[in-house]
Amino acid sequence: MKKKILVIHGFNSSPQSFKAQLTKQYIRQHLSHVDVVCPQLLSNPNAAIAQLMDIIDNDKQCQWHLTGSSLGGFFATYLAAKYNLKAVLINPAIRPYELLEDILGEQINPYTKEVYQVTLEHMQHLKAFEIDKINAKNFLVMVQTGDEVLDYQQAVDKYQHCQLCVQQGGDHSFINFDEMLPDIVNFFQLNKAAMD
Repeated sequence: MKKKILVIHGFNSSPQSFKAQLTKQYIRQHLSHVDVVCPQLLSNPNAAIAQLMDIIDNDKQCQWHLTGSSLGGFFATYLAAKYNLKAVLINPAIRPYELLEDILGEQINPYTKEVYQVTLEHMQHLKAFEIDKINAKNFLVMVQTGDEVLDYQQAVDKYQHCQLCVQQGGDHSFINFDEMLPDIVNFFQLNKAAMD
């Protein structure tokens, strides 16, 4: 069965982000039997979730694995619960509907230059995707205490029964992310998959 990793980028990010590019390069170099899919997410939360579900639903003949950074981690949690998939979350947003309330209005994606609006309705959509009960064995959660955007302790509390990697210092981008890629591959058991 074909293995695929769905990389879900964060708010105002893109497939050109550093972590997405590192993931693609590492998988291409070490695991030629695995494909990496990293779409440019639509800016509307409902549309983004629908977009991600379409990707998974349109290729049910493969085994999906999820990685999500920041807001992408929030989306990955929803999808992991819906489809019973394994997910690696990197500095995940826990309550993005609270965080993003501070930046309602016009936004410009620095990668795509798309100009769009963040609205209160978007916050309601995000709240609807919140997952309270999670399957702990499906999650590897990586946080750095120096995250300047999110309170890492919220992630530690929510995912306390999951496999946790808490690194001192760092920042929201997750410093030295490339060093974590072997751990991500091991969590997904992708090396073993090469022999299946």
